[in-house]
Amino acid sequence: MRVCLIIEGAYPYIRGGMSNWIQQLICSMPEVEFVVQSIAVDRSARREFAYEIPENCVEIEEIYLQDDDYVGSGIQKKIHLTDEEYEAFEGLIFGETVDWESLFQFFGKREVSLNALLTGKDFLSMTLNYYQKNFVSISFTDFLWSMRSMYMPLFSIMKSRPMEADLYHAASSGYAGILGSMQRALYHKPFLLSEHGFYTREREEEIIKASWVKGVYKDLWIRQFKKIGDCNYRYADRVTSLYEDGRRIQTEAGCPAAKTLVIPNGIDPERFRDVPQKDPSDSFINIGTLIRITPIKDVKTMIRAFGLAKEKRPDLKLWIMGGSEEAPEYAEECRSLVKEMGIADVEFTGTIRPEDYIGKMDMLVLSSLSEGQPLSILEGFTARKPFISTNVGNCRGLIEGEHDTWGPAGIVVPLMGVTSLANAMLRLADDAQLRRQMGEVGRKRVKNFYNGTEIMERYRRVYGEMTGTSGEK
Repeated sequence: MRVCLIIEGAYPYIRGGMSNWIQQLICSMPEVEFVVQSIAVDRSARREFAYEIPENCVEIEEIYLQDDDYVGSGIQKKIHLTDEEYEAFEGLIFGETVDWESLFQFFGKREVSLNALLTGKDFLSMTLNYYQKNFVSISFTDFLWSMRSMYMPLFSIMKSRPMEADLYHAASSGYAGILGSMQRALYHKPFLLSEHGFYTREREEEIIKASWVKGVYKDLWIRQFKKIGDCNYRYADRVTSLYEDGRRIQTEAGCPAAKTLVIPNGIDPERFRDVPQKDPSDSFINIGTLIRITPIKDVKTMIRAFGLAKEKRPDLKLWIMGGSEEAPEYAEECRSLVKEMGIADVEFTGTIRPEDYIGKMDMLVLSSLSEGQPLSILEGFTARKPFISTNVGNCRGLIEGEHDTWGPAGIVVPLMGVTSLANAMLRLADDAQLRRQMGEVGRKRVKNFYNGTEIMERYRRVYGEMTGTSGEK
C-alpha cells in the first residue's frame, strides 16, 4: 500500500505534537510505503529535517504557498479560460457555490502560470464586475491586488505536482485538505482527512483579530476559508477527530456525520519509564512546559502567572522547553518580558529531548489559546506528572476524564487567566501528595485509553477499509 501524507507547516522540518504524531504513524506501519507532501510558506523557510526519516518514507516533496512562478514565456502570455472555467473561477472567488471539479481539472491537466492567470484579462474582468456591484466606495487597485494575494496560496497548492497513491491522508484541513481533495478528484483514490484542530473556525478567529486585514477584506477572507473547509469535507471519504466534541464541531460545520469517526492521540505508556528523575538535592519546585514558543501557546500569560506565584513561593523554577525558530520575534519578546518583570529562575532550554527533562519536573503547564488534544499532556501523564492547562480543545477531557471516574490528573484554568494559573501553580507546589495522586491518575488514564500501539492499529484498520485491503500487518 502506498499512502500519500499531506502536511502543512510541520513534519519533517518542525518539531511538535503534529509532527510527533506523523512520525509515530509512519513508524507504526513499516509495511506501508509513505510519501510526504510537506507544505511551507516559501523557500526561505529553514528546511532541515528535525526527524530521522523512517525507511518506509520513500519520498518527501516540498510545496510552497508563495513561490517563483516560472513557466515558458509563451505559456505565460496565453491563458484563456473556457466559459466553464471562467464560471468555476468566478464561483470560487465571488460566488456562493464552487465547481471544484473544473478547477481541479484545470490545474491538474494544464501547465499554468499563476502570474499569467492573476494578471490576465479573465481575472481582471470577473474582479471588476464584482467590484462594480459591491465595492465601488473603495480603491479598485487595492481590491484587485487583495484578490490576487488572497488566491495566490490556494492556486499555488492546486498547481503543485500531484502524486499517485493508493490513499491520500491529509493531517489537517485547509490547504493540505485542498491538495488531498484535488488528488482524490484526479486519481479517484480514497481520501482520509484527520483534523487535530478546526480549520474554518480557527481561521475566522485569526482574521477577526488580524491587524493586516481590514474592513470588507475580513469578510472576503473568511468566506474563502469557509469554501476551503466545505471542499475538504465534500471530497474526504472519512474524517477523523480526536474527541467526541470535535466530531460534533465537524458535523455542525457541514461534514456529513456518516463520514466522521473519533481516533484520539496515543502514546507509548512506557516511553518515560526509565527517564532521569529529579535530584534529591534540587530544592526547586520545577514547573515545565513542553511547547513550540509561538503566540498561540500564550507563553506570556504563563510567564506573568509564574511571576505572581514566584512572589509567594521563591523556590519555584520555570522551564520553558521548546524551539523558537517558528516565531523568533515572539520568543525574544518572551525573554524580554522575563527581564522586564525581573523574574528569577526562568530557563529557556531551546529544543530538547523530553526524555532528558520531563522526569525532573514537579508539574507541567500548558497556557495555549487553542489546542486539539495535546500530546504534551499525554507525555506528562506517561511520566506521572500532574498537568495544569487552559480550557481549550480536549484538555479538560484529558485532565478530568471522559471515560472514567478516577478524578482529576491536574487543574484546568481559564484562557489568559494569569491569577488562576498562578493559583494552580501554588496549589500543586504546596501539596506533594496531591501531585503524586494526580500523576498516578494521568498515568492510569494513558494506559487504559490512549495507548499508542492500539491507536495506531485503528489507523491501520481504517487504511485497510478505505483501500479494500485487510488492514492487517
